[in-house]
Amino acid sequence: MKTCAAPDPNPVKPREALPTGACDAHCHVFGPAAVFPYADDRSYTPPDAPFESLMALHDYLGLSRAVIVQASCHGTDNTAMLDAIARSGGRYRGVAIVDGDTTDEELQALHDGGVRAVRFNFVQHLGGAPDLDVFDKIVGKLKPLGWHVVLHLDAQDILTYSDRINTINVPFVIDHMGRVQAAKGLDQAPFKSLLELMKNPLAWVKVCGGERVSVGKRPFADAAPFARALIEAAPDRVLWGTDWPHPNISKDMPNDGELVDLMLDFCDTPELRQKLLVDNPQRLYGFDPL
Repeated sequence: MKTCAAPDPNPVKPREALPTGACDAHCHVFGPAAVFPYADDRSYTPPDAPFESLMALHDYLGLSRAVIVQASCHGTDNTAMLDAIARSGGRYRGVAIVDGDTTDEELQALHDGGVRAVRFNFVQHLGGAPDLDVFDKIVGKLKPLGWHVVLHLDAQDILTYSDRINTINVPFVIDHMGRVQAAKGLDQAPFKSLLELMKNPLAWVKVCGGERVSVGKRPFADAAPFARALIEAAPDRVLWGTDWPHPNISKDMPNDGELVDLMLDFCDTPELRQKLLVDNPQRLYGFDPL
């Protein structure tokens, strides 16, 4: 089982202040394992990355809101995430992982705890595609809750599952720019398909995970053209996040302050930053208006 490296403990201070209400729309809490054990069938073991460390990072970077995404190392036990949301004083929302046995009552309990979406992993290193019957069953339960579905895909999956994705009848969010590979350029088929997908009014995309898109060297500037193209394609349906504490990074470990600066490079007007960091996550995750 793979053991993940710890995040960079010394983030730089972003070069500009972020707008009031800025949201980290993709981050994680891990453990602490002594309180919230990791799943027995996990594919990796992360370093503990608890609520206190996440909140301190957000305060340092100037992020006042966040969406905690349940990671596969905790499986369907969402208690670490729910605990962090409960302790955040309204600053945090969540994205859960559930299974086919999850009842409507359990989904409502997650909703009451601040969850607003479910996530499905398709990526190969996390076990590949989920049971698609379970996927369809759970997605069919989301509309009454006003939830959406988050799709963590490998680039090729954008093509493989395009027909199924286009049948989703609730908003859906593509993680990490679809994990396209910067080395293959803007004309690669998966990215062209992703841009086409963004014409669907239910489609959202996270313009983060530059370290996963990049050839792998900080500051990951080769990911910026992909983010710019996606923001241009759907400025009202883009989100951004740190992905702290960066599980399964096999390249350069990101510095979270540098990731903010990279975002400032590819989202370079106050109007677009307001949408990306404030208005869009507020609308999708139901944060209280400022």
